[in-house]
Amino acid sequence: NVNDTQSLHEICPFLYRLEFCSITGEGCAALVSALKLNPSHLKELNLNYNKPGDSGVKLLSDLLKDPHFKLEKLQ
Repeated sequence: NVNDTQSLHEICPFLYRLEFCSITGEGCAALVSALKLNPSHLKELNLNYNKPGDSGVKLLSDLLKDPHFKLEKLQ
């Protein structure tokens, strides 16, 4: 429950929604590369309704296993 703008700014860095963006395996590779260059406090990444293919799924799965990332939920 977000009651004010400050609370919203505190929550936003931890959630990221990219559903319905037509992200492919190539897009997943770029996303993972960017996240590796700049590890974030991202805790949730929503990629529902995209087409990552096997290669994109593998890259994202490996990211979940990396201890440098705090990603807890990948959809």
